[in-house]
Amino acid sequence: VPFDEDDKDKSVWFLDHDYLENMYGMFKKVNAREKVVGWYHTGPKLHQNDVAINELIRRYCPNSVLVIIDAKPKDLGLPTEAYQAVEEVHDDGSPTTRTFEHVPSEIGAEEAEEVGVEHLLRDIKDTTVGSLSQRVTNQLLGLKGLHSQLSEIRDYLVQVGEGSLPMN
Repeated sequence: VPFDEDDKDKSVWFLDHDYLENMYGMFKKVNAREKVVGWYHTGPKLHQNDVAINELIRRYCPNSVLVIIDAKPKDLGLPTEAYQAVEEVHDDGSPTTRTFEHVPSEIGAEEAEEVGVEHLLRDIKDTTVGSLSQRVTNQLLGLKGLHSQLSEIRDYLVQVGEGSLPMN
């Protein structure tokens, strides 16, 4: 969804309502039996405007779930966290406020989707390499090692450029 916020004042933001309503209408035409359960952003953590944006999304999805996706995960596992807005009652008698509460979540697939993936994997499977999960894990570990080495090289080059280390 087209979204923009002021770089200097994060409380000023814009969400294209027309685009959102048009996409929601098209979604309902194509996926009449499916329901929108919430919205997401690429975080990697909660932002100060999330509660206000969630209030807007509640027009379309009353009990919306916010999923934050870490686009650059540092650990193995799901790069997602799910939250649901709750009313927070204060002991001092001040008005209630909305905040987010963590919701346990998992990513899964319907049987038809799993069958489709299995057919695709059967066509590309090389039994000498191992299972898909082993290959993905090995590639992930290799990429993490490469990322670490490139970070060290970058840090070294920055220090040489600043003159804090001699050129090798």
